Amino acid sequence: MEKNFVQELQWRGMIHDIMPGAEEHLMEEMQAAYVGIDPTADSLHIGHLVSVMMLRHFQLAGHKPFALVGGATGMIGDPSGKSAERNLLDEATLRHNQEAIKSQLGRFLDFDSDAPNAAVLVNNYDWMKDFSFLDFIRDVGKHITVNYMMAKDSVKKRLSSDAKEGMSFTEFTYQLVQGYDFLYLYQHHNCTLQMGGSDQWGNITTGTELIRRIGGGKGFALTCPLITKADGTKFGKTEGGNVWLDAERTSPYKFYQYWLNTSDEDAEKYIKIFTFLTQKEIETLVESHKQEPHLRALQKKLAEEITTMVHSKEDLENAIKASNILFGKSTSEDLKALDEKTFLDVFDGVPQATVSKSELTPGLDMIGALAAKTGFLGSNGEARRELKQNSISVNKQKVKEGYLISEEDLINGKFVILQRGRRNYFVLVAE
Repeated sequence: MEKNFVQELQWRGMIHDIMPGAEEHLMEEMQAAYVGIDPTADSLHIGHLVSVMMLRHFQLAGHKPFALVGGATGMIGDPSGKSAERNLLDEATLRHNQEAIKSQLGRFLDFDSDAPNAAVLVNNYDWMKDFSFLDFIRDVGKHITVNYMMAKDSVKKRLSSDAKEGMSFTEFTYQLVQGYDFLYLYQHHNCTLQMGGSDQWGNITTGTELIRRIGGGKGFALTCPLITKADGTKFGKTEGGNVWLDAERTSPYKFYQYWLNTSDEDAEKYIKIFTFLTQKEIETLVESHKQEPHLRALQKKLAEEITTMVHSKEDLENAIKASNILFGKSTSEDLKALDEKTFLDVFDGVPQATVSKSELTPGLDMIGALAAKTGFLGSNGEARRELKQNSISVNKQKVKEGYLISEEDLINGKFVILQRGRRNYFVLVAE
């Protein structure tokens, strides 16, 4: 192979464990590898991105990536992760989620070309749904001992935890089902490598064991570190929950802001993992960031690269414009160009008051808008004073005391932004 996949991941800090011989195996010729993705939602979130980036690097190195949607395993629950078991999904929901996930993966992986290393999406529900329980315990279960399964860290942790409910048989057998996936892909697609987070090592090696015992071959395992944040809070979570790749669930503006607000320490780690910038480009960037950290060059570049990759160049430009509304120079045209979702994201947490739309005909006077009707300013006297001092804006344009707010001022047909000075905002909602 012309490109060393393992070396690429190593300098990016994306390898936690790797089975001996894996690097040499990948240098021999084009190989196939897979990553499992849980289809419990119709969107990936940024917690999935590390393994997706691994698949992308794998394809760039000339190998063939498989994305396995865990339709069957997603119905069970994995003891290595959360303590709660998952809900059963019906097949229609599963297929919908699978299609949505494939479309998101298409931004990273080439599924459609006729290249020999084009990516493939598979669903383990397709080969598990007709597998009877008796066939499974006869053909798969008898090859792995309970002693072997009990020795796994994920099982030991669950059994020794204080959880009153203990560990169900369903969860205990999870590693066998995941192990069988690896065997199936080995037998049907010559897939010799499984990749995943470091918490998956036990499940992956059960697969390599089945390949050895049933398939008479050799499978390899490679895991990446679980992504953490320097301050100890959970990566990929905000107060509102997961940071999703779907623009309907997390707007491109909020997505961009998530990366823009990372700490220096995290940004230096994330830019290697979540972008395709070269080692030299990143070293130069890190160096210039250290010279002038207040410019936040690292965070800006990280946010730009990943927002463009997940969304689009246009979404990035709109997110930057939206970010400038609160903290930079922007115009009433910029405000009016915001769609409602982005508008609400930008002004999330800004105080607001509601007025009746009928009050906007012929128009709402500024004293009422600033004080009596809204409480934005403490009194009519304060409102007059601020207006005289030319420090009040409506939708980013300076106004005098005689100004009337009318329906023409409404953004998205319902919002008006009042502003005192540079940083004090207030949202007027007309209903």
